[in-house]
Amino acid sequence: MSDKIVIPFSVLDLAPITEGSSAPEAFRRSLELAQLAEKRGYHRYWLAEHHNMAGIASAATSVLIGYLAANTTTLHLGAGGVMLPNHAPLVIAEQFGTLEALYPGRIDLGLGRAPGSDQRTMMALRRNMLHQDIDNFPHDVAELVDWFDARDPATPVRPVPGFGSRLPVWLLGSSLYSAQLAAKMGLPFAFASHFAPDMLLQALHLYRSHFQPSARLQKPYVMVCLNVIAADSNRDAQYLFTSIQQAFVKLRRGESSELPPPVEDINRFWSPAEQYGAQQALNMSLVGDKAKVRHGLQAILNETQANEIMVNGQIFDHEARLRSFELTMQVCEALQA
Repeated sequence: MSDKIVIPFSVLDLAPITEGSSAPEAFRRSLELAQLAEKRGYHRYWLAEHHNMAGIASAATSVLIGYLAANTTTLHLGAGGVMLPNHAPLVIAEQFGTLEALYPGRIDLGLGRAPGSDQRTMMALRRNMLHQDIDNFPHDVAELVDWFDARDPATPVRPVPGFGSRLPVWLLGSSLYSAQLAAKMGLPFAFASHFAPDMLLQALHLYRSHFQPSARLQKPYVMVCLNVIAADSNRDAQYLFTSIQQAFVKLRRGESSELPPPVEDINRFWSPAEQYGAQQALNMSLVGDKAKVRHGLQAILNETQANEIMVNGQIFDHEARLRSFELTMQVCEALQA
C-alpha cells in the first residue's frame, strides 16, 4: 500500500517577539517566513489574535495580514483566528472585506470563540459587553456569513467593502463546541491541537458525523494544526523545542514574557508537575530530523485523515526557524512524491 499523501500544508504564525528583540523585528521575520512559505509551496499563512502577551506581536491581526499580503503575490493569508467575541461583527466584515478587495481570492477569515487573552485584558477589549454576550457567537458567525454571501440584498446594514465578497470563513476550536457549530453551519473546521490536543479525535468525529452540507461546503473539510520543530539532527531539534516548552510553562505561571532562548537542560527549568502539563499540552509536536518528522506526520495523517495540515513552529533563532519550515516542506514533498 502506498503512503503517498496529496494534501495542502500551511503555516500558523504568532509573529513571536524573541527575548531581546522587538515587534518591528518580529514583523520583518514574519515577512521573511511568509515569502519562504510562498516560494516553497505552502498553501495558507495564518496569523493569530492574542492580546497583552509580550511574546506575540499579532494582536492587530488584519493589519499584519495586509502587510504580508502586500509583499507576497500568491500566498493565501488569513486569521487563525480572529477572536470574534472581542469585536463587533460589522467591523471584522469591513476589515476582511477590505483585505479581500485589495487581494482578491487570497484572504481567509478563521473565527474563534475564546478571548485570546486573560480576564483583565478581555474586559479592556469589551468594556460594554456582558458575560452572557459571549454566547452570541453562533449568531455573530451567521451574520458575517450572511453579509459575505449577500443573502439579504435589502439589509439596511452592510459592510462596505465586504458585502457579497464570498470571503472564506472557517471555525476554529480546541474543544467540541466549534466542531459542532461548524458541522451545523456547513463550514470548514480547524482544530488547535498544537496546544490543546486532548479532544482532537472526538472533535473530528463529531464534526464529520454531524456535518450538514451548505452552499459554501458540500462535505466536511478538516485542518489539523500541530507544532513541528525540524532540524538536521534530533538533538538540535529538541534543543530548539525548549523555547516553546519554556514559553508554555511561563504562561501557566502567569508570566508574560518574550520567546526565551533554548536551554541545554530543560529539566532544570520546570517542576515535575509543570513538565507533565507541558508534555500533555504539546503532545501534538513533531520534533526531530526529517526522518522522525516524516514518521510522525505519516502517523498523524493516518489517524486524523486530515484534509490539510497547518504547521506552527516558534523557534528563537530566526535562521533555524526558516530552516525548520524548509525541512518540513521537504518532508511533505517526499510524502507526496
